[in-house]
Amino acid sequence: MNIETRKLTFIQEFLRLQNEEIVIDLEKLLHKGKAELLEKEMKPMSQQKLNSDIEQSLEDSKNGRIISASSLKTKIQKWS
Repeated sequence: MNIETRKLTFIQEFLRLQNEEIVIDLEKLLHKGKAELLEKEMKPMSQQKLNSDIEQSLEDSKNGRIISASSLKTKIQKWS
């Protein structure tokens, strides 16, 4: 059974659930699994990459390519 078929089968089974405790447990398991996967895939940034990002940020700031936190927050609030 391929991954797409497994996901569809799981969704069908999930939709038939009537017990909220099982749904809550599945939500917790999903979030835990995603967090563990993300942690496995994360790699530390190299010193060279960090320095490069800092230089780029300073250059952006010098050239006016910045946005204030309050302006960004206002833009994000308009998304919904």
